[in-house]
Amino acid sequence: MGNHSVAASRRCRGWLVPYLLAAGTWAIHVVPSRAEEAFELAAEGDVRWRRGNLHAHSHWSDGDDYLESIAVWYRDQGYDFLAFTDHNVLATSERWAAVEKTKGGRRAFAKLQRNFPDWVDSRTVDGELQVRLRRFDEVAARFNRPERFLLVQGEEISDSAASFPVHMNASNVRELIEQRGGRDVFEAIQNNVRAVLEQRERTGQPTIVHLNHPNYGYAVTAEDLMRVQGERFFEVYNGHPGVNNSGDAQHAGAERMWDVILAHRLGLLDLPAMFGLAVDDGHSYHDIPSRASEPGRGWVMVLSEQLTPESLIANLEAGRFYASSGVALRRIAFVEGRFEVEVDPQPDEQYTIEFVGTRQGADLRGEPVTDANGQAVRATRRYGADVGAVWQTVQGTRGVYQLQGDELYVRACVKSPASHPNPSETGDAKMAWTQPAIPATARGK
Repeated sequence: MGNHSVAASRRCRGWLVPYLLAAGTWAIHVVPSRAEEAFELAAEGDVRWRRGNLHAHSHWSDGDDYLESIAVWYRDQGYDFLAFTDHNVLATSERWAAVEKTKGGRRAFAKLQRNFPDWVDSRTVDGELQVRLRRFDEVAARFNRPERFLLVQGEEISDSAASFPVHMNASNVRELIEQRGGRDVFEAIQNNVRAVLEQRERTGQPTIVHLNHPNYGYAVTAEDLMRVQGERFFEVYNGHPGVNNSGDAQHAGAERMWDVILAHRLGLLDLPAMFGLAVDDGHSYHDIPSRASEPGRGWVMVLSEQLTPESLIANLEAGRFYASSGVALRRIAFVEGRFEVEVDPQPDEQYTIEFVGTRQGADLRGEPVTDANGQAVRATRRYGADVGAVWQTVQGTRGVYQLQGDELYVRACVKSPASHPNPSETGDAKMAWTQPAIPATARGK
């Protein structure tokens, strides 16, 4: 257990202090970080890269297909694991749905019958065709295979604060988690994180929580998220075309927000680094590809000894993973003062490896964003180029960054010139994002 103290907050300067004092002090589950120690991430023996998606919707909320049909798609596309995260519901009850009224309608039902001719429970009531939605435990029992494929029960906790959407995914939950709300966006995030961690502690079941699509409705700022305790994950890439990954003229993109968050958490707030996820946020499973919210756009690659929720979560929390929208990595290492990245290349693709970070002493005050009338806009503040600076660019399949000794963190972004085959935003390239490496010299600064 641990506290983020008011005393620690007072070491911060300027505008940030009142925000931190408002956070209060309460005990939370502190997740151990991979942090400053040397590491090398590469598949060897039973330790393998496991591909998975932590954000998917079905007929249990606003998706247009059945759990089992969605599971077929991910299994057949070579994924190792998938978390179902329907909005504010777990697929644990007895539920019948009118086929014509489901989002997928007759089309999804016909596919269900083709895939599972002996497993569809249907009936006609007052002339209306109904189908029983299979529970998660039934679907998992049919699909889960040791070391081959794993379904995970999750929930998208869809909340709001001050008219802004606040959505968070809890993966490997045991019980439904009710929205906690809050007076503002920060408080709503913190309250929902606390609810997930309370269930984890009470049940003993490993569960992780992450913030979804921060730019959906431009609801969440980096200043909101940087202060949250017990939260270690957010979506740096979300495959839904309506979540504004890249931001706009007034709002920072998700990757820019990540650097602002990392710089403050490591440079001022004495909080652990935050890790970046790539996810699908799939709702539409027909007519692929199209411009709908479809599967196959973003995923995580977790280096894990076993394909179990416990092993996956332990390695996610240790930062033993990378996020991808199409680029595969072979090796990530932080040894002897060097940060190294090696791409697992595809034929006829060239790669650009950017090493990105923030140094100790960077100016973290920032300036508010204003509109044409000079009025403040609710948006991530604007920071100088020394926050999230590109320190080195390498062309090729292997890049090495030599530490200078004053880095708060360093991370790598790998880009392919190849366009994403099914982009969420026009012009999306295939990419990969490593998690930040944190030098020992960054501690205590």
